[in-house]
Amino acid sequence: MAIQHRQSGMLTIENEDFHLRKARLADADAVAEVARRSRKHFLPYLPDLHTLEEDKAFFRAVVLKDNDVWLVEVENEIVGFCAFKDGWVEHLYCLPAHVGKKLGSMLLTIAKEAHPHLQLWTFQKNTRAISFYRRHGFMQVKQTDGSGNEERMPDILFEWRKP
Repeated sequence: MAIQHRQSGMLTIENEDFHLRKARLADADAVAEVARRSRKHFLPYLPDLHTLEEDKAFFRAVVLKDNDVWLVEVENEIVGFCAFKDGWVEHLYCLPAHVGKKLGSMLLTIAKEAHPHLQLWTFQKNTRAISFYRRHGFMQVKQTDGSGNEERMPDILFEWRKP
């Protein structure tokens, strides 16, 4: 992965320009749309429990207020984000066309630099995410039958500790 840093805060990765920045409350709707589009593409087996408007309200009222949220943009469009707080990665999503470009790794690195210990949940069926988190040093702590999550889907708790 060839990364070039520029004065403007832009990064060039594999000949594409990306900008990393901290999210603002005004970004909530776009962040919610990235999460929704990513979930529909990569997790089509999940029930669709909320409307887009409900998702936007949740991201405005909860996610962007209670978490550090970092974005990655290309040509002023938000294409990925990571929301984390107090030792938890709450959300990490990239638009399908931008997966596999190391953007998720960069976003996760920001969370890992901010906290010496992180935990996160992912669904057992989400083998792509499981592989991604294992590559980044996360270890499985436990599995559940999903009775404790809104989707009622079996999930896995992962944990990472700074060496």
